[in-house]
Amino acid sequence: MARQLPITNAQDPLHESRQARLRLAREGELPSGMLRDEIDASWRRSLGHGLDCLQGEQVGLGMQQSLDLRALLEHNRLLIDAVTPELDYLVERQGKSGIVILGDAQANVLAIEGQKHVLNREGLRDLHPGSCWSEALRGTNAIGTAVVEGRPTLINCGEHYLDRLSPFSCTSVPLRDPRGEVIGVLDVTREGVMSQPQDSLCTLMLAAGNIESRLFGLCHPEQLVLAFHSRAQYLTSAWQGLLALSLEGEVLAANDNACQLLQVARQALIGRRCSDLLGERSPAFIARLWQNGVSSVQTAKGEFFFRALQLPRHSNLNGSVPASKPAPSSKSPALDSLAGGDPRLARNLRMARQGLVNGLPVLLLGETGTGKEVVARALHQASPRADKAFVAVNCAAIPEGLIESELFGYREGAFTGSRRGGMIGRLMQAHGGTLFLDEIGDMPLALQARLLRVLQERRVAPLGAGEEQDIDVALICATHRDLKHLLAEQQFREDLYYRVNGVSLRLPALRERDDLSGIIEGLLDKFGAKGVSLDPALAELLDGFDWPGNIRQLEMVLRTALAMREDGEQLLGLEHLTDCLLDELANGAAPSGSLRENELELIRGALARHQGNVSAAAEALGISRATLYRKLKQLRG
Repeated sequence: MARQLPITNAQDPLHESRQARLRLAREGELPSGMLRDEIDASWRRSLGHGLDCLQGEQVGLGMQQSLDLRALLEHNRLLIDAVTPELDYLVERQGKSGIVILGDAQANVLAIEGQKHVLNREGLRDLHPGSCWSEALRGTNAIGTAVVEGRPTLINCGEHYLDRLSPFSCTSVPLRDPRGEVIGVLDVTREGVMSQPQDSLCTLMLAAGNIESRLFGLCHPEQLVLAFHSRAQYLTSAWQGLLALSLEGEVLAANDNACQLLQVARQALIGRRCSDLLGERSPAFIARLWQNGVSSVQTAKGEFFFRALQLPRHSNLNGSVPASKPAPSSKSPALDSLAGGDPRLARNLRMARQGLVNGLPVLLLGETGTGKEVVARALHQASPRADKAFVAVNCAAIPEGLIESELFGYREGAFTGSRRGGMIGRLMQAHGGTLFLDEIGDMPLALQARLLRVLQERRVAPLGAGEEQDIDVALICATHRDLKHLLAEQQFREDLYYRVNGVSLRLPALRERDDLSGIIEGLLDKFGAKGVSLDPALAELLDGFDWPGNIRQLEMVLRTALAMREDGEQLLGLEHLTDCLLDELANGAAPSGSLRENELELIRGALARHQGNVSAAAEALGISRATLYRKLKQLRG
């Protein structure tokens, strides 16, 4: 019996691709000119792999056979560590109507975040961590096709090779290691036609730029890692060049952007001396970056602006660079600057530092994106352990089956797929320094008991080992969840709660802070745009936005605006933001309707309970007095 596809209407925007699939099924040949060139090439590869566009997968490949997920994640640990900080932001921006997927260099799925109910749809039921989505197995799809093409890929609704995937749209970007090799893929998948694919692509490329910068540091932990560009505002964008240099000034690695900016092929660039490329001796150059942050260099290729993403911790450069950072003083400028103009937050930060210095655990509370890891790092740098390791573990981002080996490490042969020679756990990596357990509220109950024992005994035994080792760590934990509610629901151990809750610090959401202009000024300085300011219209738009993504979201808005400037522009305005971003900012302004009424009722109730005492009411609501006054003004306006 002949196989048929549903009859389509010529008005259907996907009519051409459906007709192409129908003709392919009927005639066994791919018609020319009906598909975009890149889709046409991928369909032809899929046909060459022996895939049936109607029936789906090639018979006999055993596609449902699960890979050893533990071994797969362990093999891609470096990639996962580099990607994890970006996933929350991507889910916030792109995962509300679909899913964000991380794949490896063979198109094996490593992680899926976002609206996971989409996975129950007919075409995606075999999409899960451990499944392979290569072109050879699944035909044209954004993950597998990006691996083959090695470039950003858009597969719009109807353009997948397999008919069962035609209701979905995907955008993906490949991730490259410092050698330029594709190491993974970031993908956004959703149902229906992707109306503004360029916005999704831009967001993914910015995230990819951050990830690749992080990979340079992870792959070259003891070397100098530089970002550079011919325009200073591009130093924080996906288009910056990246170089890893030895202490002697030899180029160890370069990304594609670096090769294009310097107009030198990667093979010819690796091994060259910094002085040959930049006319700068490495020791003097590093010393200048250490002191100034951003430096410009006049080269044969023109002027380039440089900033150090990572400075070497150990140096024998004739004293040009301090071998170690000075011991922290009782006041830490880096820590104090995080409070901006909020005296209450500044006081709480100082108390957290004092607690950590005196051996107390610190618990950071706050919404996703409020900068909990930034605060944790600043607390570490303000402590006597500043010259020791700071080890961060995101308890929510690591699969439950792997978090135990991640924390405690293991001996060779402890389980199937374990790394030869075993692995040192994060607890031992933090020995002498600071351990940061992010999202501890998501730690499995069984593991909470083992962590509690480690914190009590200060001894740890890797998986598969009998002997225990002493550990000495300062502990900082963080969560966006209500731990007291988890205690009541018996999802978090009470004894562990009192072990980690030494000094508790709530980080206010961005919408609760009154120093937005100061925060923006600090971020612009951080991005190498000192002297750049906002015009009144943009400043008013940002001030009125509710900032569900908090600091991370604000950073991306500013980075996008900076990337759109022309040479010499010092004023950021609405014209520097995409239409999609402007709509999002305009539609996310002050709360309205029942939400506005509920917030006003909460404030009224707090004031009534405290007989009109504004300070007491603000304290009960967990906000500052200035924030309370501002909210009253907004809600009554």
